[in-house]
Amino acid sequence: MNDLELSEDQRLIRDMARQFAQAELAPRAAGWDKSGWIDSSVIQQMGELGLLGMVVPEEWGGSYVDYVAYALAVEEVSAGCGATGALMSVHNSVGCGPVLNYGTDEQKQTWLAKLASGEAIGCFCLTEPQAGSEAHNLRTRAVLENGEWVLNGAKQFVSNGKRASLAVVFAVTDPELGKKGLSAFLVPTDNPGFRVERMEHKLGIRGSDTCAISLDNCRLPESALLGQRGKGLSIALSGLEGGRIGIAAQALGIARAAFEAALVYARDRTQFGQALTEHQSIANMLADMHMQLNASRLLILHAARLRTAGLPCLSEASQAKLFASEMAEAVCSKAIQIHGGYGYLEDYPVERLYRDARITQIYEGTSEIQRLLIARELRHYSL
Repeated sequence: MNDLELSEDQRLIRDMARQFAQAELAPRAAGWDKSGWIDSSVIQQMGELGLLGMVVPEEWGGSYVDYVAYALAVEEVSAGCGATGALMSVHNSVGCGPVLNYGTDEQKQTWLAKLASGEAIGCFCLTEPQAGSEAHNLRTRAVLENGEWVLNGAKQFVSNGKRASLAVVFAVTDPELGKKGLSAFLVPTDNPGFRVERMEHKLGIRGSDTCAISLDNCRLPESALLGQRGKGLSIALSGLEGGRIGIAAQALGIARAAFEAALVYARDRTQFGQALTEHQSIANMLADMHMQLNASRLLILHAARLRTAGLPCLSEASQAKLFASEMAEAVCSKAIQIHGGYGYLEDYPVERLYRDARITQIYEGTSEIQRLLIARELRHYSL
């Protein structure tokens, strides 16, 4: 992206995120991949830099500029560490976002400043073991008893699940109403009825804590209801545009890190008396990778600009997420190929980056779901 197309604030935020990511994240990413945990001190730094409140306005303690700045920052953080990019994206889009957009003034006052500063991390409890992309097919129930909500059920694939202080939980309040019977709740994770059953062992983004959660007679005051009763599905879906822009930016950052590692390796490595970059087959691979990265960024920033302007961008966000996530796997695969046998070893970062990239085609809606959504929007396409 040409700097001339960015505002001064956008450039400053991008450059700040890049400096932080390369100094603090990239050197430690491999260690977090092995330990399965990102150092809390880094989360504190991210809060101080404003990276955890990027969708929250200043009046609520955040650092909001616009979604272009947010996408640029997620890309930079993810280029340093894909797992940290996942934490940042989830926390901002579906942690802070629902509280900001649907919370009462009291809920905002209680949580937003803490979330924006990193004092509290948010997680999003929608997916269940039997319901992946079917947000209307949940079994978790919330019953109002003597002025308290009582939640029972199980949630799966909860990013930030162990680290989080606040969970946005979706449960069925009125089963007879079908899709209109789903509601959202703000659940402090120190509630005795909220339990982390296990941290999942994953192929990639291992530093990001992905958890299975159980809700066992989780009792909440009536005021824990987020938004209106029965509006849970619309609350869940409302964050998907911003969430998909964030995951697209994460995929781009991971892929860019792989490309840059491959470019450095190809410049330094010689075969048959020439640097790898002088061999046409390798040069062509690098050219294709560079082009795909730039194309992804254009799609992402187009969707981000629409989001900033308050315009509908469901299709554009889905296109960005679909293209960037599938591009990321392809670029990371080529990066391994350029490294040859060394690319298959843990000694080089492209092995980890390839593993990290794969999830971006699955969470925040699989590639198949993105294609379905894009195709649906074509019904209204104006010729």
